[in-house]
Amino acid sequence: MHRRHFLLGGAAVMLLPVPAVADAAPRATLYKNPQCSCCEGYADYLRRNGFAVEVKPTNDLAEISRKAGVPEDLEGCHTTFIGRYVIDGHVPIDVVRKLLAEKPAIAGITLPGMPAGSPGMVGDKTEKFVIYAVTKDGKAPSVYATV
Repeated sequence: MHRRHFLLGGAAVMLLPVPAVADAAPRATLYKNPQCSCCEGYADYLRRNGFAVEVKPTNDLAEISRKAGVPEDLEGCHTTFIGRYVIDGHVPIDVVRKLLAEKPAIAGITLPGMPAGSPGMVGDKTEKFVIYAVTKDGKAPSVYATV
């Protein structure tokens, strides 16, 4: 009788759905200017760090950032959505992971411009990166991290 239960239990386990490996990777959608190549570098950076990234070229990048809560003067080079958050610009992965782990009540984070030495950009890092937290409720952006 015990052997029969063991075999039936083993058969039941084999019928359970097995998640695909790609399902384990957090999904990211990156919007970029069609002519920009550094954005592809950032997408590759996210992939190397375990994200499944879909790149969508667009000529409406400023509008996408604005609707996501990123003020014009703090826009980055591209706009990425991961879960419920916007990540604008070349934000280092440690700060992205911090955001996703802490789950703050903000719209997302942004690293303005295209700083040299940031993920996906060429050159050496010459100064600290200031990453800002942004909201959609009109509150002023605040410093989220400095790296």
